[in-house]
Amino acid sequence: MSARTEDGVIIGLEIHVQLNKLHSKLFCSCGLDYHNAPPNTHTCPVCLGLPGSLPVLNRSAVKSAIKVALAMNCKILPQTQFYRKNYYYPDLPKGFQVTQYDYPISVNGYLAIEGDEGRGVRRIRINRVHMEEDPGRLVHEGTIDRSKFTLVDYNRAGVPLLEIVTEPDLRSPKEARRFLNKLRNILEYLDVFDGDLDGAIRVDANISLAGGERAEVKNISSYKGAERALSFEIVRQRNVLRRGEVVVQETRHFDELRGVTVSMRTKETEHDYRYFPEPDLVPMRVMDWVPAIKETLPELPEAQRTRFLKDYGITGTHATSLTLDPKLAQFFEDVSAAIDPKLSASWIVDVLKGELNYRDLGVSAFKTADMIEILGLFSDGVVTEKGAITVIRTILDEGGTPGGIVSEKELAKVKEDVVTSAVDEVLSECTDAIDDYRRGEAKALNYLVGQVMKKTRGRADPQDARTGLIERLDSNES
Repeated sequence: MSARTEDGVIIGLEIHVQLNKLHSKLFCSCGLDYHNAPPNTHTCPVCLGLPGSLPVLNRSAVKSAIKVALAMNCKILPQTQFYRKNYYYPDLPKGFQVTQYDYPISVNGYLAIEGDEGRGVRRIRINRVHMEEDPGRLVHEGTIDRSKFTLVDYNRAGVPLLEIVTEPDLRSPKEARRFLNKLRNILEYLDVFDGDLDGAIRVDANISLAGGERAEVKNISSYKGAERALSFEIVRQRNVLRRGEVVVQETRHFDELRGVTVSMRTKETEHDYRYFPEPDLVPMRVMDWVPAIKETLPELPEAQRTRFLKDYGITGTHATSLTLDPKLAQFFEDVSAAIDPKLSASWIVDVLKGELNYRDLGVSAFKTADMIEILGLFSDGVVTEKGAITVIRTILDEGGTPGGIVSEKELAKVKEDVVTSAVDEVLSECTDAIDDYRRGEAKALNYLVGQVMKKTRGRADPQDARTGLIERLDSNES
């Protein structure tokens, strides 16, 4: 469902992003390649919070955080500091989380998104971006509210995490999903995280309706899940208000299997956490780093899309699709260095991307040189569109080279006399379709073209077949 503005829906997001392309955790040297490792094998005294252990800050994580903040138009603060956020939870071995409070690394940014229908471009304000350490991971037997037992894996404890907090500017679940999609797109261009890893990005969504308190839905693990959780909450809160009851401020969990939110606990307030400065980490002044980090920022998706439209003259739809993935955008630019950009964009977006998605593959599974060769064969009239698609599919499924596949599968386009012969055969066999064509039925011509393609095993150019048929039909030679 989609909530309208007049429903009084107010949504703010807290997005937790793992900086998982670094070499180590935030305060120790434990590696981040733990996803396929046995539980509790990527740990040390620091990330387990053992007495006497001292944290050492990962400088690269701070630089990555500044890079993300700059990409979201945030102001970098002159001084930043870590705090202890005190609460007990099984996945938090120290009994507190090292995070940032009064002095985050940046504040007051924004991202622009397309609003719901008729609302134009919406600027969603970023309240703050701050750094913290990731807790461990709880593994529940069954659903969270019906689990018989819970296991703890501390491999994730201490992984560098960014928390991106928006202002309550979102007005529908669809807007929230668009915001999250745009944020992920930017993060991928910055190359600071791998979003395909489990738990790499998690969302806490705060939502309220006019007349009620807000609920926080915790640990949503996907953008589609965020939209589903918020949609459920709108219906739940609206029903509570209609019954004349009170929507209480609480923390809820989204059960993705059942598509519902369940109450976890009454919402804590800031003073419950007893924040105080982390005594083992000194305040930081990072303003001197900012100019050099700005120089490392890549061309971001919106700027690249604008350049593609201007420099290559491709359609807005193709430019948008290409810039959803930095690797796909680079693939397009590499191919376009040798092939007409409009042709390249059309084949990469409309054909190759679909074939890759069908096989759950990324663009790195296809060689730039192979795409250039295939489009060259097509442009030179060596293979038809169908033949070129067959070459792409064969490379993805079986391997091989474009030239070798064309030869092996006999995909080279047939000569004109072969097409003429096929047209003659079809016209002699399909008299009913000819009568339909003369009565003005457009589908009849498409049928005849299909028969010519069938006789040539897809090796004729469909336009050549159509032209030959029309010439023969209109000259009454049939």
